[in-house]
Amino acid sequence: MFNQLIESKRTKKRSPGTAAFSIGLHAGLIGLAVWATANAAIKNEKPKAEKIEFVQVKKDEPPPPKKEAPPPPKATVAPPPPKGFQVLQAPPIVPVKIPDIDLSKKVTDAADFSGKGVAGGVAKGVVGGTGPVSNTETYFSFQVEKPAAMASGTITPSYPETLRSAGIEGEVDAEFTVDTTGRVDQAAGIKITKATNDLFAAAVKTALPRMKFYPAEIGGHKVKQLVQQPFTFSITH
Repeated sequence: MFNQLIESKRTKKRSPGTAAFSIGLHAGLIGLAVWATANAAIKNEKPKAEKIEFVQVKKDEPPPPKKEAPPPPKATVAPPPPKGFQVLQAPPIVPVKIPDIDLSKKVTDAADFSGKGVAGGVAKGVVGGTGPVSNTETYFSFQVEKPAAMASGTITPSYPETLRSAGIEGEVDAEFTVDTTGRVDQAAGIKITKATNDLFAAAVKTALPRMKFYPAEIGGHKVKQLVQQPFTFSITH
């Protein structure tokens, strides 16, 4: 039909180098796109700032120290009045009119100014006394005006012969009551407070009921007194 065939246009064949370059270019573009997308995502995602609050815990304060109570004020003791003077008490009602004074009466007693009195006492009174002198009460030596004393010429305890022969000396302290007649009150008993030998103590106990004493006195009245009497046994050469 036709002597000449129309030759179709030849397709150009790409060289291997061109294909490799194209693949590399596309891979680079794809990688760049991925990197840009990832970087944009990282930039858009800003880190969230966490708010941290610091709370200061208030420590328990120690309790305040207890205030010590102030010491009580010291009681002031008034000095005792001088001996020989009586304490005068102010009357509850002060008289407006001065009463008449009877000059014939004795105002003071010389015994009140002897220097031997005590506060609140009276002339010829007893220390600690509260009333009239009692003949039945037993007083101590410091309570009486005139202490009991051994009468002159009275008997004395006999020296035990066995102790005398052995040349033994000693002492005895006895406690007893002298009544208003000057005799040892046997009902009150005889107490030996010290003895260097039992024979000396026995000699004193035997002699005391027969011994004579001058009784104690208060204001001229005879009273009983507790006596503490030492006895000495010694050998004289």
